[in-house]
Amino acid sequence: MTLSSKNYSSWSLRGFLMCRLAGLEIEEARVSADDPDIRAELLLQSSSFLVPRLDHDGMRIWDTLAIAEYLHELKPEAGLLPKDRAARAHCRSISGEMHSGFANLRSALPMNIKARHDGFKVWTGAQADIERILVIWRACLETYGGPYLFGAAPTLADAMYAPVCSRFTTYDVKLDAPTKAYCATMLALPAMQEWTRAALEEPDEMEELDVEF
Repeated sequence: MTLSSKNYSSWSLRGFLMCRLAGLEIEEARVSADDPDIRAELLLQSSSFLVPRLDHDGMRIWDTLAIAEYLHELKPEAGLLPKDRAARAHCRSISGEMHSGFANLRSALPMNIKARHDGFKVWTGAQADIERILVIWRACLETYGGPYLFGAAPTLADAMYAPVCSRFTTYDVKLDAPTKAYCATMLALPAMQEWTRAALEEPDEMEELDVEF
């Protein structure tokens, strides 16, 4: 799997988590976010750039949702998508909303695992995105019983929203008890801890970007 910065790249994190949830051992290839071609794509705030990219059995798959669907076909027993048809549709819907939406959140609260901004003032546009995400989380936790969005085990939706949990920690976003517990559950996920450790050890070899990637 081709990845970018572990400190800054939320899309790389999503692809990594999906592979871990599918039970795959992956060989990581890194691409520098300072590469002019990669950086140009990152600045588009696109969810469809060159990373993450999964190379498997001679195939090359990019875009996080395409990777998710491929992994679900490859390892259906892993439960990346729920077994129940209605829950599966719900999971795809909120994952798609994360994939294509929340531009204000991406711009105002870029992922930066190393940073801490206590008392961070969130501007109005980003606050609306935060409130929508919390509505999604509460509805899922109430409907499926937690501790993950669709019940006892993490799914595609949790991989998609995991970087938001990291952002909420970085920018000191105030949460109620259920959503705070969900964030804690996600940040304690072994694959998430593995990623976080690597992010904290990553050299500071690039300037902090002002946009999400």
